[in-house]
Amino acid sequence: MSHALKQVFNKDKTFRPKRKFEPGTQRFELHKKAQASLNAGLDLKVAVQLPPGEEQNDWVAVHVVDFFNRINLIYGTISDYCTEQSCPVMSGGPKYEYRWQDEHKYRRPTALSAPQYMNLLMDWIEVQINNEDIFPTNVGTPFPKNFLPVVKKILSRLFRVFVHVYIHHFDRITQMGSEAHVNTCYKHFYYFVKEFNLIDTKELEPL
Repeated sequence: MSHALKQVFNKDKTFRPKRKFEPGTQRFELHKKAQASLNAGLDLKVAVQLPPGEEQNDWVAVHVVDFFNRINLIYGTISDYCTEQSCPVMSGGPKYEYRWQDEHKYRRPTALSAPQYMNLLMDWIEVQINNEDIFPTNVGTPFPKNFLPVVKKILSRLFRVFVHVYIHHFDRITQMGSEAHVNTCYKHFYYFVKEFNLIDTKELEPL
């Protein structure tokens, strides 16, 4: 593993602790299946397809957690360079500004610096994926009716992290020699959201 990739996978640099799947659970097996198809070098368009006999919501849940972990790692590698000074606005170039809104403090879309936005975003996603009512971990527990709307919101917000990293910090990613890894992660994400129609095409325009 190259030094650059070691940095990308350096656990200390993770922006947040990783959410893990319990061994022996159906999710863990699905996670292994997804990893195996990636490691086999399968075409990413094929790798994202629902395996025969599996439930789509289970497959989606596993990928959401996986993308959260991986995008955390990517952001963690450049977070020292993404500061209040360098990135006073959470944006993707001059055309796209992303404002934060939640049910608590920011009830209206609010302009924030990129690091503030990222912190709130990662905290918010962590709460969602650790909530058993939304992401049930027990086999046989049905997913709630609002599962897909929540997933779509999580993924469209994670996409903004890619936009910000690509447009504002790609020089840093390149310096570290990690662009191939980041590109693969983005392609995987892109094919996945397209396969299950999880992000509006218009939202994907910045990249």
